[in-house]
Amino acid sequence: MITAEGVDLLVIGAGMAGLTAAARAVGDGLSVAVVESAPEVGGSARFAGYAWTAPDHATMDAHNPRGDRALKRALVDRFADGIDWIRSIGVEAKDAQPVLSFGRGHRFDTNHYVDTCRRLIAEGAGELLLNTETEQLLVEDGVVTGAEVRGANGARRRIRATTTLLATGGFQGDTELRTAHVHPHADRMQLRSNPHSTGGGYRLATAIGAATGSENAGFYGHLIPSGIPFADPADFVDMSLYYSEHALLLNLRGERFVDETLGDHLTTMALLDQPESRGLLIADARVFRDWIVGSYVEGAVAVDKFALASKRGGRVGLAEDLDELAYLPEEWGYDATVVREVVRRFNEQVTAEPGPAPGRALDRLPLEEAPYYVIETVPAITFPFHGLCIDDQARVLGEENGRPLPGLLAAGSDTGGLWGRAYAGGLASALVFGLTAARTAAAAAHH
Repeated sequence: MITAEGVDLLVIGAGMAGLTAAARAVGDGLSVAVVESAPEVGGSARFAGYAWTAPDHATMDAHNPRGDRALKRALVDRFADGIDWIRSIGVEAKDAQPVLSFGRGHRFDTNHYVDTCRRLIAEGAGELLLNTETEQLLVEDGVVTGAEVRGANGARRRIRATTTLLATGGFQGDTELRTAHVHPHADRMQLRSNPHSTGGGYRLATAIGAATGSENAGFYGHLIPSGIPFADPADFVDMSLYYSEHALLLNLRGERFVDETLGDHLTTMALLDQPESRGLLIADARVFRDWIVGSYVEGAVAVDKFALASKRGGRVGLAEDLDELAYLPEEWGYDATVVREVVRRFNEQVTAEPGPAPGRALDRLPLEEAPYYVIETVPAITFPFHGLCIDDQARVLGEENGRPLPGLLAAGSDTGGLWGRAYAGGLASALVFGLTAARTAAAAAHH
């Protein structure tokens, strides 16, 4: 319960990071209040299924060289403890398995997890306030001492806290912040995320002088078929064209512009920079058989993404041979003859040295097995990599001197610095730094 004296930990945001921190904190004996603007808990975690990251520091550094060193090391070193925590509260986490070309992770029921965290918070006498907006942070003598919140009925109240954690899930739901801090054309992208993460934590912290990360950090997202709005959260996975890592992606000028094999999530960022932020994804029968109708991650449900895009009215085409690629619909805006010749030239170069440019690091096989499957694709955003600067104890850093702002923490997609145009697991970060925030809050409460 919130008393006149306040709570040990005030959590703003009830997604993966916030619920993890709150559940762990009540288990450590702290008094906790959780404020959530949405009508339900869970955020985007309800649409996920794996906690994964790089298995060691060398792999993390190789795939995320621009990320903050201390944050990267904390994520790798504390990930196993995060999986142990999930299991300790009665949620099954499967054995480790490969994810992408370099990661290791665990499949688990994220809905079971967030609902279990909610139950633990209630059993620990924590208070959960839904449909409640946080108006401002309370600051006294340079120390964050809680927040002023407003309920659905318009009533305002002040919640005092020894420690306040921002975990509102990023700002992907806010077009203004996206175009300011992700990309000038970020407003073109569909939202592959819950709609309630609109920068609440970011605005609260920057209003009191918090530092923020690189403006060119990028974002996490995936390629999706153009012209098809998401109908429900199941589409976030079903419509994502993960197989692009084995296909060819051509821009509106008919050019390859990226090594597709390095990851669909990286190709997604690259496509946003291209003319009109759209392109043609071309696969052959081998890619269709092995990757389009196969599971992206072992154990995941396989979906025929080409058939689904066709059924939903996307721009799709089937060419019975290479020459038929020259008959793309004119209204799509691509020079079909150029498209055909680019694929032909790629097939000649990919098995020779030095190979095609851009490179083809992880799949040097040609696309020569007809028929050819074509989908026009665009980028969709899940969350931005730009956010609040924190240290490895989840403490928010000040813009003026780079030191921690007393009383203020952040975790999950509200933070920046961990990823620099690279990615190795959003749930893992929320889990690890949610638990880290709980430890930091416990130390402050006991002090």
